[in-house]
Amino acid sequence: MLLTIVRHAPPLTDGRLAGRRDVSADIGDSQMIARVRARLRRDAQIIASPAQRCLQTAAALGLTPTQTHRDLWEQDYGAWEGLRYADLPDLGALPMSELARHRPDGGESFQDMAARVQPILQRLDRDSVIIAHAGTARAALAMVVGTAALSFAIAPLSLTILRRAGSDWSVEAVNLT
Repeated sequence: MLLTIVRHAPPLTDGRLAGRRDVSADIGDSQMIARVRARLRRDAQIIASPAQRCLQTAAALGLTPTQTHRDLWEQDYGAWEGLRYADLPDLGALPMSELARHRPDGGESFQDMAARVQPILQRLDRDSVIIAHAGTARAALAMVVGTAALSFAIAPLSLTILRRAGSDWSVEAVNLT
């Protein structure tokens, strides 16, 4: 089974952390949209986060999700939601395992988010394209590499591709643009 995760198009956030805020996406790069569309399997089931930016990206790609899952939403950053990136707290040099457990006030940790995303991915029974968030892609990667998934860049409109054989997952591509 092949799983392709498309990170949504660039969010229109004016330099602020979006997280769970429902913001629009900039779907104006028609060349990039066409390149992503050309890489997707047409016979795969299409699943999306219900976030506006994900549904707009799916529509721009000419895809109609057969399912949306609220558990595919981005990580809830709590008190950090809406902060300018430059104003986010500096956590210092944390080991990946501690970073994965860190919860912003009123939010969830990466581990919390992965715990709600991974069961959806584990239940997939056929080739699938998921239009979602950077956190969703990292949660998928964590099934293979653990908390080191936090070290991966996941650009807007990039593809993360995993393959499952039986219960074993492998990574085929990350941040493919």
